[in-house]
Amino acid sequence: MATNKTHYNLVYLVLCCTVAAFGGLLMGYDSSIISGAIEPLSAYFQLTPAETGWAVSCIQVSSLLGCLLAPKISDRFGRKRSLCVTAIIFAVSIIGTALAHNFTAFILFRLIGGLAIGLACVISPIYLAELSPSRYRGRTTALYSICCVGGQSVVMLTNFFISKSMTSDVLVDTGWRYILSSALVPCVALLVFIAFIPESPRWSVFRGRDKEALTTLGKISNPEHAKTVFSEIRESITTDTSNNGKTKFKLNKKTIPLLIIGIGLAVGNQLSGVNVIQYFGPTLMKNITTDNDTAMFLAFVLAFAQFLGVVVGMMLLDKIGRRRLLLWGALASTVCLAYSFAAFYLRFPGVFSVLGLFTFMFLFGITWGQVIWTVLGEIFPMEIRSICVGISVCSLSVANFAVSTTFPIMNSNPYLQEVFHGGFPLLLFSGFSLLMFVFTYRFVPETANVPLERIEAIALRQFYGRDIHEDVEPVNATSSVI
Repeated sequence: MATNKTHYNLVYLVLCCTVAAFGGLLMGYDSSIISGAIEPLSAYFQLTPAETGWAVSCIQVSSLLGCLLAPKISDRFGRKRSLCVTAIIFAVSIIGTALAHNFTAFILFRLIGGLAIGLACVISPIYLAELSPSRYRGRTTALYSICCVGGQSVVMLTNFFISKSMTSDVLVDTGWRYILSSALVPCVALLVFIAFIPESPRWSVFRGRDKEALTTLGKISNPEHAKTVFSEIRESITTDTSNNGKTKFKLNKKTIPLLIIGIGLAVGNQLSGVNVIQYFGPTLMKNITTDNDTAMFLAFVLAFAQFLGVVVGMMLLDKIGRRRLLLWGALASTVCLAYSFAAFYLRFPGVFSVLGLFTFMFLFGITWGQVIWTVLGEIFPMEIRSICVGISVCSLSVANFAVSTTFPIMNSNPYLQEVFHGGFPLLLFSGFSLLMFVFTYRFVPETANVPLERIEAIALRQFYGRDIHEDVEPVNATSSVI
């Protein structure tokens, strides 16, 4: 049991988690950078609306492969080395898309970037959850969301300045290449700093590297507490040593409910339409303004509003709890998106036309924008964590692909434009957000301040309405397990 004498090396912990969270920054940067390049790129390659949607959403197809490969790669080679591989794949994609001279080559290298996004989506949240003490886990795993949304904000600002510094003709000819190549900066930063972080102690125990795990735990907390934590992690991992540490995953009455929760949260995150606003921010803003620079700046403000929300939410995640924030966020999204639909449909003037979207992005950042990554990283038991997170993020990519592919088609449909004035997708997203409130209320448990090794029992109790373990113990938030 933890005592008041337990000391955590928070500086070391935060530095390690910040470096690992750069996987989120690369994901946010690489996935959203297309928002500023898509219109000049579409003009350069003379794309149809369907091809434009494919140029944006194709990364979600290959990210499925990344999500499926991530569990095997991270379980076999470790979380740290897997992040290094992810950064290298990102670099290849960035260079390739920036230099592409035909649409086929562009799609090929963007698909490679999607592979890296899939890897980052799975590996970074797992590493953060496994390294962090339970009392700080919400805040440290929120670093992933902060880096992801921060990367998106930087992208929007970069897009704005590059766009403003060039004429429309230059932007179409070469400007979009400069926009895409700017993603190399965070990529190189991750490759440099990743050498200084340790391997996940839980993965080390899982692979029988007990000395390495104990050393890492000793750097995070005092030696006595580290030994206690090590013993409890050791007891919680039921790996068959004859299987050499390989994961045995089966669908049963324990894994299916956890997957339903994980997949439901992942899909719900995308059905809010948040990535439409990130990917097509300038395009969406052109429903209310014809000036390209104004549309670019408004897209940056939207991304920055979400970033501020994530920073605020980071301070609330362990205090208010995951479940309550998700419930509040679903209701807020429903209201804000419904208002935004009305603003587009009725053509509200000035700031009132975008007030709902700004509020939505801010509140989404506080709630769904970061909470789902925390829950996905902690709700599954160690033995199947990587594969279940991979499956959940795969479903997120499928939903993201469906939403981002259909948006440009809906947004350019003459009938929908004439009847709804560009607001029809927002009405759909509002309805989906209401459904997610119902889903969260029924199935999602509270996991704040709960040790990782005990969350499975809490989640199953929420799903079934009763205990299915004979040995379920009451949750003790002061347990020494990290």
